[in-house]
Amino acid sequence: MATKNLSEFDSSTLHDVAALRFDIVVSKWNEPVTDKLLEGAVDCLTSQGVPQDHIRVFPVPGSFELVYAAARLMERPSGQRADAIIALGCVVRGGTPHFDYVCQGVTRGLSELNARGQVPVIFGLLTTDDMQQSLDRAGGIYGNKGVEAAYTAMEMAQLSHRI
Repeated sequence: MATKNLSEFDSSTLHDVAALRFDIVVSKWNEPVTDKLLEGAVDCLTSQGVPQDHIRVFPVPGSFELVYAAARLMERPSGQRADAIIALGCVVRGGTPHFDYVCQGVTRGLSELNARGQVPVIFGLLTTDDMQQSLDRAGGIYGNKGVEAAYTAMEMAQLSHRI
């Protein structure tokens, strides 16, 4: 479990991100949380010089649908494909095994997309026991997972271009 703000990073490691393009797929489920994750991701990208028109946002109904949307975005022709895809969602544990199935499915699906090696797909899925834990990680005391995902996307996009 996080015990500090994980959204602090050294932006001096980022170079020439203004030319990069990013797709963000974001779940509408648990919108009070996912809206903050999206805001954090977009703010992080633009604060590093990524133009707003280089950021495309694709809302999906729930976290499970993040995988499908990311896969479809990855299939776009190379000239229309983003340099990285950021998947943002929030799954809060309930009283049924649904939490486990959704978390496992999204994790496996995004991992398989990453293994294809075409475009980095960044895991920005909160998996928490309660809503307070989610809020704490969506701009609360532990930072904003959307910021972390955006920073990771910039680093991975740069790595992808180097290798």
